[in-house]
Formats: sequence, C-alpha cells, structure tokens
Amino acid sequence: MPDPSGAADLAGTAGSAEAGSPPDPATVADLVAARARVLAAIVAACARSGRDPSGVTLVAVSKTVGASRLRAAVAAGLVTLGENRIQEAEGKIPAVPGARWHLIGPLQANKARRAVALFDMIESVDALALAVRLDRLAGELRLGGPLPVLVQVNVDADPAKAGFEPAALADALPALGRLSNLELRGLMTVGRLAPTAEDARPTFRALRTLAAAIRAANPILGPELSMGMSDDYAVAVEEGATIVRVGRALFGERA
Repeated sequence: MPDPSGAADLAGTAGSAEAGSPPDPATVADLVAARARVLAAIVAACARSGRDPSGVTLVAVSKTVGASRLRAAVAAGLVTLGENRIQEAEGKIPAVPGARWHLIGPLQANKARRAVALFDMIESVDALALAVRLDRLAGELRLGGPLPVLVQVNVDADPAKAGFEPAALADALPALGRLSNLELRGLMTVGRLAPTAEDARPTFRALRTLAAAIRAANPILGPELSMGMSDDYAVAVEEGATIVRVGRALFGERA
C-alpha cells in the first residue's frame, strides 16, 4: 500500500526553528498505532469490495497540527499530508522534511502562485478560470513536468460546497485537457454531512459513476477519486476511492 501520511506551529517562524529537532518517540508510537488502525479499516473495505488496498492512498489531514508532531507523523509512515490553507502550509512545509503535500482546501485565485510553489498536488481545482491560472503559473514555476491536480465536483449540488456541477464539468473538460502544464489525475468531492457513514454512500457512488462516464468519453481524465474523511472513509473505499483524506482518526480532535 502506498505510504500514507499523516497549522500549526501556527507561527511560521517556529516551524523553521524546530526543523532539526528529532520526533518524540512516544508521539511516533501513537501515530504508528493510529496509522495501523486506519490502514486496517482500508484493507477491510477493500476486501469487502474486491479491491487491492495498494490502490488506496492515505492523506493525513494536518490542519492545525504543529510541525513537530508532523515530523513524528512522517517518522510513523504518514508521508502524504493534506493542508487546507496556504498560510498555514507555508509555515510548516519547510519544517517537515520527507513529506509530500496536497492542498485539499479551497484555493483563491490570488494565492494560486503560492500554491503552485508549495504543493505536490492540488486537489481542489473547482473552476475553469482557476485551472487556467494554475496552468500558466505551473509553466512558469515548475521544471519537473506538469502539476498534478484533481478537479473538485459538487456532485450533491450543495450550494454550500465548491466545485464543478457534473454537467458543467463535462462541458469544461475539453478546455481543461488543453492545459498542458496540468495533469488531470482525477476527481475529488467533499462528502455530504450525514448522520451515518452509510448515508454518505450516494455521494461517493455518484462521483465514481461520473468519473467512469467522463473517462469513457474523454480518456484525458486520470483514475484518481479523492473522497472520504474520518467518519466515512471506509464506505468511500468500498465505492472506489483511491485517495482518502483522514485527519481526526489519526491526530484526534482538533482544538
């Protein structure tokens, strides 16, 4: 299975000051155990749905988790970290070597340059105009090839959520496919707020169905499906998630 990963030293300067301090062994041990629990749940969900668990990547949602604890997370095998906010990530990324970083929160256009410079993947491309801007900036700033991105879809038509409407995504895909500095790895959605994990299943199933239909018509879209969080990631895996974004089940409740 791909190594999962787990602001902050919320003052950015604190992170760089601590960059050389070794992780606390007790914290590492706690995170090893938390990672094992989540991975076991992923393996069980894959067994129920006839999937290979090596096809699921665990993103450890590191919002509000300080850099010293994130260094322990990396030591525990949580090497892919997901941040929601640019400013918080800027204070932590230099202080946590060995991690890969996904932007999983909303991205304002005026922060796109900073995002391209910071992140290994942007999961929250929710509009064509943002994609065009990221494409231009990736061409300017990246030397190692296209920037991996996921296209965020509002499959529930929830007015409180960002993302392409499914029909609008189908219309926008040809234009997205012409953005040569972006690699369209797949789709992402934020699950509905539901009383049980099972109640979230229709959202995950709808994203899987949409992705299959889009790829059949336009193979430029990659296979990734980022869906599922601490309360419902096992159901998301049963419905085809290839990336799950888990915070509380790894790091505990946030302040």
